[in-house]
Amino acid sequence: LLEQSQCCVVNLKKVIRVEECYFKVERTMLAKYSDYFKALFQSGMVESHQEELHLKGGVKARGFLIALAVCRGELPSLSDPDELIDAIECAAFLQIPMLAQHLCDIIDSDNCLLLYYTSDVFGLHSVSHCAALFLRDAFEDLKDAAETQLPENLLQYAQILSPATYIALGTHTPSMELLNDSFRVICYLDENEQEWKHLTNLPTLCSTSMAGVAVLDNRLYIVGGVYGYKKDTVDRSFCYHPETGLWTNLPGPQQPRYNFTLLGHEGRLYAIGGELQSRTIATAESYDVNKEQWTFTQPAPRPVGSAACAVARRRMFVCFWKPPDTTDIYEYLPAKDEWNLTTTMIRPQSYGHCMVAHRDNLYVMRNGPCDDFLRCLMDCYNITTGQWTALAGHYINSKGALFTSMVRGDSVFTVKHMLTLEYKITGEGWKPHRQMKGFSKSGSLWTCLLRLPKTGPVIPKTNTQGENGEMPLPDRSEEFMETVLQL
Repeated sequence: LLEQSQCCVVNLKKVIRVEECYFKVERTMLAKYSDYFKALFQSGMVESHQEELHLKGGVKARGFLIALAVCRGELPSLSDPDELIDAIECAAFLQIPMLAQHLCDIIDSDNCLLLYYTSDVFGLHSVSHCAALFLRDAFEDLKDAAETQLPENLLQYAQILSPATYIALGTHTPSMELLNDSFRVICYLDENEQEWKHLTNLPTLCSTSMAGVAVLDNRLYIVGGVYGYKKDTVDRSFCYHPETGLWTNLPGPQQPRYNFTLLGHEGRLYAIGGELQSRTIATAESYDVNKEQWTFTQPAPRPVGSAACAVARRRMFVCFWKPPDTTDIYEYLPAKDEWNLTTTMIRPQSYGHCMVAHRDNLYVMRNGPCDDFLRCLMDCYNITTGQWTALAGHYINSKGALFTSMVRGDSVFTVKHMLTLEYKITGEGWKPHRQMKGFSKSGSLWTCLLRLPKTGPVIPKTNTQGENGEMPLPDRSEEFMETVLQL
């Protein structure tokens, strides 16, 4: 890797010495991705003008190399514990948000405890908080290890966080407020009592019939939809705030549409394809939550309605079905506003129901090669290796196939009208874990995950600041390394 780094960067203008290794890196690249270098170069200090800069104490050569790779757009897996520690040190010392975000993206049940503890020690709060949220969601699986390996304050902090809760809502069209419409409800799954309970009612003018439903920054968005027998489009959007239990109105997309794909990602909603006046369309728009504005983006590769979608490792993927045998999966790149074909799957009767992501795997549920519409098969695509794997067995709920599912930690929740199932994701497939009551409303179902309010003690401070308000960076003491090795 060290040898590769010396030939991957061009127009070299700054020599950075880390331990006994030397890196030639563009000054503009350092200032762009590192708040440390940006401040240094603007300070006017002697070091900012020197051709060679020696970084001492707090950064390891391997950690700096990982940072360069991430800033170049690479996505290193960092499966080795020492690599993770070096990367955390570098992200904290050089203040590299892009590296910190990458560490958040790769949190899983294998590295969660290590990332949680180490990032807390080095004051990398964004990573520490993300790891705490993952631990809270997967606490059932990690409970024994967490209770024996984590300090009490970290364990308490994770436990007072709200876990992601499974949410379901049925198909509803606008009605009068005076009508007692039992379909205008949103329910949450009480896992302790293993049944669905009322969360809130949909706004009177809100439609979930052929609408777009997505979660962004722990807020539920319902966009568009239809009403009436002529399928007139609803020209507004609605947002539910779990913290207050209130709904707010938002503008609808510029292009009226229904039966489209809605995806929330990094501060924006993406409305892709859909139908208009019984015609499938390819136009796409994004909604900036802060600016409260819809803008057109690059159209989808071809007209598509109700396409399955998922976000894996902060990358957006959308299925474009070509019944009866072909499935194209495209990735949308927001920074470049372009679509790239990722892979193509050819299976008999491959028309799909849904797609979910776990780690760097995309799980695609589709019809089986038979006349039984309720038989559901699953294929797995790894975005890192580019390989497809057909998973053994059939995946069905009571009296229905997997039309909707949501991943939380290493679990998958699926629901139909008669039964709610939780699966555990393994290398061999999804293993049934427990059964709960189904969602009793008829018609199509929408599901998502929300963190609902939870009362609890004040969140403790897990780090102590120095006299000048700076966060002291610890060295690798024997006690620290011993704890890390246990994790």
